[in-house]
Amino acid sequence: MSVIDRHLKKFSGAQLESLHHLRKTILSIVPQAKETISYGMPAFEIDGKVIAGFDGFKNHCSYFPHSGAVLEAVGDIPDWCEASKGILKFPIGKKLPKMLVRKLISVTRRQIIEKQTGSSSVKPKK
Repeated sequence: MSVIDRHLKKFSGAQLESLHHLRKTILSIVPQAKETISYGMPAFEIDGKVIAGFDGFKNHCSYFPHSGAVLEAVGDIPDWCEASKGILKFPIGKKLPKMLVRKLISVTRRQIIEKQTGSSSVKPKK
């Protein structure tokens, strides 16, 4: 049993379904990512860098891009989501669209590369 499987055992019903869907979506986009726990929540890392995380809470589920600038750069967040600096909250029972998750991961990975190389092309969408 993986570390994420152990973590997800505390959830049930619609919330577990939402979290399982997000996990499968992330792995379909970055199948080479290693599943881990970061800051006490399920996360995915590539080359030792966390590129995405998620967790469930009493009244919502959350996606964590592990960078405060990602959500601002992505824009186009569904109305039923609540975005703040480093968290994308979504209702229990809802599923984040694969296209959105792909954008979030793409921006996160680009920011990691730019930080390593000292360049920056990620600009917030208006």
